[in-house]
Amino acid sequence: MGDMNERPEEWASRGIDITRPSIARAYDVVLRGKDNFKVDRAFVSEIAKVIPEIYDVASHNRRILGRGVRFLAEQGIRQFLDLGSGLPTVQNTHQVAQSVAPDSHVVYVDNDPMVLVHGRALLDENDRTSVVTADLRDARAVLEDPDVNRLIDFDRPVALMMVGILHHLHDDENPQGIVETYLDAVPSGSHLFVTHFCASSQEARDAEKQYLAMLGTGRFRTPEEITAYFDGLDLLEPGVVPLPLWRPDGPVPLEAELSIGQKLMYGGIARKP
Repeated sequence: MGDMNERPEEWASRGIDITRPSIARAYDVVLRGKDNFKVDRAFVSEIAKVIPEIYDVASHNRRILGRGVRFLAEQGIRQFLDLGSGLPTVQNTHQVAQSVAPDSHVVYVDNDPMVLVHGRALLDENDRTSVVTADLRDARAVLEDPDVNRLIDFDRPVALMMVGILHHLHDDENPQGIVETYLDAVPSGSHLFVTHFCASSQEARDAEKQYLAMLGTGRFRTPEEITAYFDGLDLLEPGVVPLPLWRPDGPVPLEAELSIGQKLMYGGIARKP
């Protein structure tokens, strides 16, 4: 944000490195938030040269988060583990879930210390929401975290949310295995909710190069690779599709008419049998 104190040493004392772009803060930039720094805005401006619609892509991702969480709450899910949640913004998971079912429990997990700094306000809203600083790649640590277990009962169905995060795991970090570790920890009736950058165009593949060069992460996978995360689960209609096509709440263009930005991310939800 323009008037945010950019003195690196002050932020460093809180564990926040403002000399390199961060995933959570870059996402905040494209959501037109204020919790970001010059380095994050510079990164996004480079991505925008390749994908001018990058701001629209963020809003597509935010909207499917709202539609997906509402759908899950309407299915009776009352526990949401939002992995790699990013910075609080409008229509957060707990606000959507609790608007449908006030007794919903939500735990946000992110490894960016800034998420906890800004997430404290969420904790003041109600005692059914928590923010945990942890790395989702260490699934065991997350699943054993006392704050996670205070709000999430792993004997009852859980919504495992990996919205806009798995593409930040490199292939050699075994994202599939990480997903499976979380799924193994939840009972039948739980759901997996994934959105992911998709190698759906040459522009997408060019954007992947920029992400990897500047942010160090950002794997644009094929629809088949994204669908593989749901192996062994009951994939719900309409399957793994470009975000605007997942249970839209208004008119939507035909898939053949979708823009590069509308096809940049794919998503889906599946139920554990």
